[in-house]
Amino acid sequence: MNSSDDGAAGTAPTLREPALLGPAEVRALAERLGVRPTKQLGQNFVIDPNTIRRIVRAAGLRPDDTVVEIGPGLGSLTLGLLGAARRVVAVEIDPVLAAALPATIAERFPEAAADSNTDADATIGADSTTDAHTVGAPRFTLVQADALRITSAQLPGPAPTAMVANLPYNVAVPVLLHMLEHFPSLERVLIMVQAEVADRLAAEPGGRVYGVPSVKARWYASVRRAGSIGKNVFWPAPHVESGLVALERREPPTTLASRKEVFAVVDAAFAQRRKTLRAALSGWAGSAARAEEILRRAGVDPAARGEALAVDQYAAIAEAANAGAPGAGPQPEPGPVPEPGPTPEPEQEQEPTP
Repeated sequence: MNSSDDGAAGTAPTLREPALLGPAEVRALAERLGVRPTKQLGQNFVIDPNTIRRIVRAAGLRPDDTVVEIGPGLGSLTLGLLGAARRVVAVEIDPVLAAALPATIAERFPEAAADSNTDADATIGADSTTDAHTVGAPRFTLVQADALRITSAQLPGPAPTAMVANLPYNVAVPVLLHMLEHFPSLERVLIMVQAEVADRLAAEPGGRVYGVPSVKARWYASVRRAGSIGKNVFWPAPHVESGLVALERREPPTTLASRKEVFAVVDAAFAQRRKTLRAALSGWAGSAARAEEILRRAGVDPAARGEALAVDQYAAIAEAANAGAPGAGPQPEPGPVPEPGPTPEPEQEQEPTP
């Protein structure tokens, strides 16, 4: 990037709110582009400016933040973010929407577009090494790419410090985990997702909907529900409510096991979530007896179920498995584990609504 821009000088720009998109503007823009929201891409566009303001406030952005937005669509949230942060990098997979967004920014927030045009390093076109199209910098940058495949090398400019996104149900968790893994610079994340997904991400150990997303997200960050969003602020209106989830980056659990090894234990435990860990981890460990040995070494009750464990306990199990592997050297005797409590009645698991 041009070393003379305000970011290089270390001074945050003076921010003001752009002209946000309302219901009429969203529908007119979509009609002009010939865009019909598709279920395949999970497209539900926010049409209420007050909801945009609420999301931006909930994100807790700072004037010096570089924000990455996944799936900007027609630009409703993008405009709101530009009024609160130094830079916004928008990642859009839809080529029609990606092509139209820079013009929308230029029309509704000319100063951001003017800043972009002053950067001599701004590029238009495909980069064969990154498989992404990039347009503009520094206040606003568009990257046409699949968020499930993007890496830090594909985002121009400073590393993003925050992520804010309206994510469709079918890719919400994979996109969130991918971004947290590949962009360690992300300090804060706010996502808007289907309410059921929000509940699963924010669930605590022991909860009915606590599961794989709950545990894996906590490897990277603390997680909490940050509010609910009604159906009528979207076009087209979805069939279900939406929820805001806020994440704040923290250090992963202290363990000698790798993230991949810990996540393998999590996947195995919840693949048969109604079974005890001794049974559920038997395939992963090689046998039920081996699973019990590992669990006891980790200080985990073999009769417990996966939904009772926090992420640091899963890390302890993965580390215990490595410690007991052939060639790992002499190991201490397994420590005592708590007496098992009463076994809860099994519940019927409900499948998420698409």
